[in-house]
Amino acid sequence: MKQTLVDTGPLVALIDEGDDDHQRCEDAARRLKGDLVTTWPVITEAMYLLDEAAQGQDALLKKVESGDLNLADLSAQDARAIRELIHKYRDLPMDFADASLVRVAQREGIAEVFTLDKHFRAYRSARARNFAIKP
Repeated sequence: MKQTLVDTGPLVALIDEGDDDHQRCEDAARRLKGDLVTTWPVITEAMYLLDEAAQGQDALLKKVESGDLNLADLSAQDARAIRELIHKYRDLPMDFADASLVRVAQREGIAEVFTLDKHFRAYRSARARNFAIKP
């Protein structure tokens, strides 16, 4: 089944109706096929950005709980690859949440990412391919 990685920006925009990118992300999310996948570092970043709205944090956790948003496992074996990615892209810079997504993409062969972050144009997925970026 097709999988799409989901970054922090769209998660926040989908939940926060006052976000400038809310409608654009809603429209894009309706067109996405397959499973939506993210990581705990992305959830942590989104929870921080949604900290002023308890309902927003609750809505995000409900997406995880319901299975609308799948969590990719990260283990100690991924730490080295994440560290190497952060070093490789230090000039952008690459944060931990982005590095976790790129690592999952490389490990699982995922080529599509739902993001508002322009840095993903420079990052590479599995087999050194450019990401297909949504929206």
